[in-house]
Amino acid sequence: MNQDQIAGSWKKLKGKVKEQWGKLTDDDITQLEGHQDQLVGKIQERYGVAKEDAEKQIESFRTTNKDLWSN
Repeated sequence: MNQDQIAGSWKKLKGKVKEQWGKLTDDDITQLEGHQDQLVGKIQERYGVAKEDAEKQIESFRTTNKDLWSN
């Protein structure tokens, strides 16, 4: 995968994250790039859910969007 493909995949993934968790800002998402543990914390913070619930949401999201998720 070349740099352009990686950048394109990140843009698509970023858009999907915004669709799923609309309370996350563009700045939040940019800061979270590649850090699932921080995404868990941001989802907890913005949505007031338990860590386990945030982790389940992310796992479901990863399964649905596995073609865009590189980790």
